[in-house]
Amino acid sequence: MTPTLTRLDPDRPAGAAVLLLHGGTPRSETVVDGRSASWRRMAALQRAVDRPLRTDGVASWLLRYRQRGWNDGVGVLADARWALEEVRRTHGDVPVVLLGHSMGARVAVHVADDPSVVGVVGLAPWWEPGDPVSPLAGRRLVAAHGRRDRITSYRRTADFVERARRAGVAADLVDMGWRGHYLLAGAGAWNRVALAGVRSVRTGSEPPRPTAPGRAAPSRDSHR
Repeated sequence: MTPTLTRLDPDRPAGAAVLLLHGGTPRSETVVDGRSASWRRMAALQRAVDRPLRTDGVASWLLRYRQRGWNDGVGVLADARWALEEVRRTHGDVPVVLLGHSMGARVAVHVADDPSVVGVVGLAPWWEPGDPVSPLAGRRLVAAHGRRDRITSYRRTADFVERARRAGVAADLVDMGWRGHYLLAGAGAWNRVALAGVRSVRTGSEPPRPTAPGRAAPSRDSHR
């Protein structure tokens, strides 16, 4: 069993790439297939940002892990590093931005030390106090989190961003207002912040601005 990639490439040689990393759950050996809600959410985001990224000359690739669970990083981190090698094999040494939702943002910060990676954009990240900031050295970090998220923690995201700043990382936190976890309510705002975050990381432009407060109802299932 191998991970898979959904590849959306510009019509000209890519000058950069975005690797999208979907969410999952703390522990599971379930195979990720096309029915996965976590994967489908990121597939929708990939389609939403594809046209402006193509205009920028940026490829967007969505990784589908072999298994749904974080499982102490076993499997998903190897999958992400495999995907980064595939980007290099296809596009050469172009700069890569990691765009992760929930568990995908956790995967991203663990593999951000890859030489092609220039930074991470994390949407509703699942970051724990023990997750390292050292792989982000010399890179940029943009995080976005809603305050009505009941699956992952806005406060832990703020704490992670502050730890990264203390370590010398250029890090920004976008307050998504009263939005929840799943990128569904206020999808347009999440898409705009994702695109602006990628551009900020890639070009050094201003980070995304905070959005107007959302009205998303709290969600309570266990998908990260």
